[in-house]
Amino acid sequence: MVFAAGIGSRLKPYTDFHPKALVPVGGMPALQRTLLKLKDACVNEVVVNVHHFGCQIREFLHDNDNFGLDVRISDETELLLDTGGGLLKAASLLEDGTNEPILLHNADIITDFPISDMQVEHERTGTDVSLLVANRESSRQLYFSQDMGLKGWCNLTTGKKCPENCCLNRLLPMAFGGVHIISPTLFPVLRKYANDVVGTHAPFSIIPFYLWSMGKLSIKGHVPPMAYRWFDVGTPEKLALADKAFCV
Repeated sequence: MVFAAGIGSRLKPYTDFHPKALVPVGGMPALQRTLLKLKDACVNEVVVNVHHFGCQIREFLHDNDNFGLDVRISDETELLLDTGGGLLKAASLLEDGTNEPILLHNADIITDFPISDMQVEHERTGTDVSLLVANRESSRQLYFSQDMGLKGWCNLTTGKKCPENCCLNRLLPMAFGGVHIISPTLFPVLRKYANDVVGTHAPFSIIPFYLWSMGKLSIKGHVPPMAYRWFDVGTPEKLALADKAFCV
């Protein structure tokens, strides 16, 4: 699943007229880069969620024959659901009765790390959720045990922690990279969280869900063993860096 529904308010004026997912990066729309990366990793079926200028994304995919992929649209035109709510809405398009893992990728994350290595590690460990993480500066950090099990989160600016009694001293701080792999075992827990915590059909972010479900799901961080490029193109400054790095 590619999360492409974001408004991209920090990328104005481009996003006054276009969806953030189609912002050019090195001469190629971000969404196209993500889809081609997934295709190279032998992903054949993709769900793309849309909200802001969703019709432009539909037209872009149609005009490019979905880049040879089986692409389905999860329409959030009426209400932007954030990552957790968006995943929940798309569940019926993602669940196919098998136990095949599902890759989740933010459209505004441009990276060239080897997805296949992450897929192999996810299946080898039998974990429910694998998160791309890095030892990178960020005001919000996830915290992991030595075996990379998720144990907590902290906003370094405000000092807010989750869980509140979490002792961070001996844990490894890591920044989330906007790419994750989930197993279908996650969906019953996701539905329970939506029903019991945030309310059915309400927008919610997926990170608070992961923190809530730490005792219910196996959630591990994945650190690629080799150097790779990674950019969040959510601001003009970051977009300029990615544009230079991925110029074709």
